[in-house]
Parts: sequence; C-alpha cells; structure tokens
Amino acid sequence: MSMVPAEVEQGLILIGGLSVVSFAFKALIAIYKAFLRPGKNVAKFGKWAVVTGATDGIGKAYAMALAKKGMSIVLISRTESKLAAVKKEIEDRKYSGVEVKYVVCDYSQFNTKAQDSVAAVVKPLNVGVLINNVGVSYPFPKYFHELTDEQTLQLMEMNVNSTTIMTKMLIDGMVERKKGIILNLASAAGTITSPLLAEYSAAKGYVEKFSRGLHAEYSSRGIFVQCQVPFYVATKLAKRRKSFDCPTPDEYAVMGMRWIGQNDSVCSPFWFHSLQGYVMDILPASFVVGVTMNMHMGIRKRGMKKEAAMKSE
Repeated sequence: MSMVPAEVEQGLILIGGLSVVSFAFKALIAIYKAFLRPGKNVAKFGKWAVVTGATDGIGKAYAMALAKKGMSIVLISRTESKLAAVKKEIEDRKYSGVEVKYVVCDYSQFNTKAQDSVAAVVKPLNVGVLINNVGVSYPFPKYFHELTDEQTLQLMEMNVNSTTIMTKMLIDGMVERKKGIILNLASAAGTITSPLLAEYSAAKGYVEKFSRGLHAEYSSRGIFVQCQVPFYVATKLAKRRKSFDCPTPDEYAVMGMRWIGQNDSVCSPFWFHSLQGYVMDILPASFVVGVTMNMHMGIRKRGMKKEAAMKSE
C-alpha cells in the first residue's frame, strides 16, 4: 500500500508526464534545427566574408563553404604560402562572381600595426559575415603554473583579443547596413569546468558570453551574433582523427552552415556534440569535473612523455 497521499502521487505522475513531453518536444526541436531547418542565404547579408585562421581546420572549411554559397572571401592567417594555396583552391573551383583576397596576420602579435594592416583591407568592403575562428590552446593539458609567460599572453591575445578587436573593426559597417553575421568559434571547454585547461576554458567562456551579449544587443537590428561550441573536431589543434564523435572540419562546416544567421546565440551544430553537451548539463557537476580531470591527466601524461622524447633527440 502506498504511503504517499493520492493527491501527491497524482501530482508526481503529472510532473513526470510533463517532463517526458518536455524532453520529447526539445528532442524534436533539436532534430529539426540540426537536420531539417533550411540554412540562411548568407550572401544576402553582404558580398564579402572575412575568415580568421583560414588556412586549416574549421576556418578553411567555412571559407570553402561560404565561397560555395557565392560569397567573396577574405582569408586571414599568419603563413602567406598557405593563404595563397587556399586562395588558389577556392579560385580553381570557379564559383561565379567569387573573389578572394588574403591578409597575412599573426594574431599572437595583434598590435596596432597589425590591426591597421587588416583594417585597410576589410573595412572598405561590404562584409556580411565575419568568422572569428583563430585561436590557440595548450600544447597539452597543464597546470596553470606550468605555462610559460609567452603561452599565457598568447592564449589571451589569440582567443580573446582577436575576437573582440575583429568584431569591433567590422560591426560599425554592419550597423550602418542594418545586417550582418558574426560567428565566433569557442569550445566545449569554455562551457564546463576544465581543470588543466583553466585559462583556455576561461578565454572560450569569454567568447560565449561576449556572443550572447552582442546577439541580445544587435539581433533586433539585423545583426546575428552566434557562438558555436564544438567538442572534438579532427583538426591539427585537437590532434584527433575522424571518428563517430569527431567529425572532419568539412563535415562540421556542412552542419554549421545550417546554424549561421539563425536566432541561436550559442549552439553545437554537430548533432553528437549537442547530445554530449545535453548529457553533461544534466549530470552532477562534480562528476563531470572528475571525469574531465581524469581525461586531461591521461592526455597530459602522454604529452609530457612525447615532449621529453623530443627533447632527448
């Protein structure tokens, strides 16, 4: 015989039923957004797209995807030979009306001179899309005191300052034209407590909050600011191979294009990453921290071993 009053028992059943309905509704919305919602016509926001960190990984994949949609591209990265190669790769595809420019810029040294050099190229253009992709992480997970002073400064310069300054550089033109898209690439590390990646996590957390705030400020003015939060993608930065939960940059960009310009200030476009994020949100925080710490300690051990072997050669 139940010791719970009938009214309470009925209330618990009702709450449970509503929870199931709520979960099912959220799941359907997630499926629609990830697989069925049509992407925006990004070309209508302006002729040009500016992509930082555009010679490898997600940045290059987005440059290719935007060119395919008919946008002219400004590629920005630090190595001119790679920039020239990506420029040629886009031009060889002979997309109608698509132009390609590039700017050599080392965002770890994004001083006034470097900013002026970039601004001279991009500010006169009708920029409809800005992809703030450039960034850097630790060589492998480390305690904060183990980072060099140079690494500490570069993490802030490349992840925080580059995103902030590039956004400030181009948002005036978007406000004037009353349209634009700003896409900031963050990381799952910025959405959870990430021991042994503390500064990187904090930097990416800044990118998320910055994006949320700007989207709230400007979406009513036709400017959509979005932070995309990937987990592992098979890039040089991640040092991971393609797998079920780790898409190639091209695979990521294909799904990411469905989200660009949508009214979602923060998202994880790759469906499995979105599922991972949901699970981590509902698990106890202490459990997630413990699992993350153990995983990072394992990666740290392998990284230290590899570093020691390289020094001994």
